[in-house]
Amino acid sequence: MNILIVGATSAIANATARRFAKKKPRFCLLARDIEKMGLISKDLIIRGASDVKCLSIDFTNREQQTSKIEEAFSKYQEFDIVLLCYGFLPDQSQCQASVEKTIEAIDCNALSVISFLTTLIPYMEQKKKGTIAVVTSVAGDRGRTNNFVYGSAKAMVSAYLQGLRGKLAQSNISVLEIRPGLVDTPMTSHLTKTRLFSTPEIIGKKIEQGIEKNKTTIYAPGYWRLIMCVVKMIPDRLFMRLKF
Repeated sequence: MNILIVGATSAIANATARRFAKKKPRFCLLARDIEKMGLISKDLIIRGASDVKCLSIDFTNREQQTSKIEEAFSKYQEFDIVLLCYGFLPDQSQCQASVEKTIEAIDCNALSVISFLTTLIPYMEQKKKGTIAVVTSVAGDRGRTNNFVYGSAKAMVSAYLQGLRGKLAQSNISVLEIRPGLVDTPMTSHLTKTRLFSTPEIIGKKIEQGIEKNKTTIYAPGYWRLIMCVVKMIPDRLFMRLKF
């Protein structure tokens, strides 16, 4: 089994990779920090991975996306699983005060993801098999006052994946969207932790199960499906007054 992980140094991606390592796959890891990937690579080998390749990439650089995808497929020819798990949580107030900050957030969290997938798809279609799993967020379910720039970026990716799923079904390629809720990671280190927070390990387990069961969209943990169902039902006039 060959696995391509994009954003491999993120806490969720790392936790997911550790779960799959016991199945002795070959990994190709893509992320900015090559030194951190080196440490992750050694850990995955210890846990059972048969081989690990590491490629450094700037995700918002379209030319690098093309060259790194080509390089990844030149190493392993095909991938059974491709996991995209990267992005950042922007400061909403800074985005509202700066067009540049807003564009930066949308580019990294949405446009670069769609660009990467657009370049990746022809390689997957040649083999007519595999699973593409993309981590988005429950923030994309409804725009909220405190993070609607981030939420709108995630919503864009969600809509794209819904259409992509139908297109790739005829090529025997599955598309899984993972919508985590609050997760205790470096990205959320500045937020006060509550009982709603989960861990990367729990999300990693949900991703593994979602891939194995050929799911289409999963909330992680599952209680976020009910929470967001309630959130989406709140009338607009009331919802716009809520500060969360």
